[in-house]
Amino acid sequence: MKKIFLVVKIVMTSTIVLAIVIFVYLFFFTSKELRFSFAEKKQGLFLSQQLFKTLIFQYPAYSDAYFEKSVAFNKRGEYAEGFYLLNKAVEINPEAHLGYRGWLKLYKLKDFRGALLDFKRLDALTPNVIDAPWGENIYYLKGLSYNGLGQYKEAIIEFNKNIITESDSSWIDPKLFLHKGIALKELGDNEYALDNLNVCLNHTSNSSAEAFYQKGIVLKNLKQFDSSLISFRKSKQLFEKGRKIKDFYNEIPNELYLADILKEISSLDE
Repeated sequence: MKKIFLVVKIVMTSTIVLAIVIFVYLFFFTSKELRFSFAEKKQGLFLSQQLFKTLIFQYPAYSDAYFEKSVAFNKRGEYAEGFYLLNKAVEINPEAHLGYRGWLKLYKLKDFRGALLDFKRLDALTPNVIDAPWGENIYYLKGLSYNGLGQYKEAIIEFNKNIITESDSSWIDPKLFLHKGIALKELGDNEYALDNLNVCLNHTSNSSAEAFYQKGIVLKNLKQFDSSLISFRKSKQLFEKGRKIKDFYNEIPNELYLADILKEISSLDE
């Protein structure tokens, strides 16, 4: 019996040692591409982050490892750690990572000036390419950044570049016309703003509450009060059905709230 236990103990010990050897080999000595792919698929887990840490230690110029490790921190709102890593990725390979950093600054931090600087730098680095940080046209993102800074003339120039540079008009995000309409409204060009808001409404249902709300504001500015009230009521109806632009993680540019709509309805429905 003792011999059996001894054999079992030896087998178990050998299995554990073999497992450790395999783990160490996979963790430290397989190709960096294979380890990166594995860690990327397990994003945010402890093992994944440790793999990225190892890759960064072994390959200090591997920008993608810094970038991918930063994503989990930024998704959790741990921006100090996330941007420390992301800034390293941008330092090593700005063309690959400036767009994401600018996108984060725009949508997550509301750092419109910082976002604009990143988008401008990326645009300058890729003169023959229309960049699409995180899937959005760079001119659209620059326009949103200018809107956030209250520089509405510059915003309209960028929105128009987005329109001109798209070979297929179906690729243009209808929200562009919403934000362009807002910029025109702020500049006092209410009639042209109305045209853009109508284009937005003709091409999308997702931003209908916002577009009808902004249309109500523009019609009110034009002293078309009955039509303005109709637009505000339509905005309220759609808002309550959930047909509004939303992001579960952060406030979006020109976020619409029910209180805004009710205030406008109250001012006209007397």
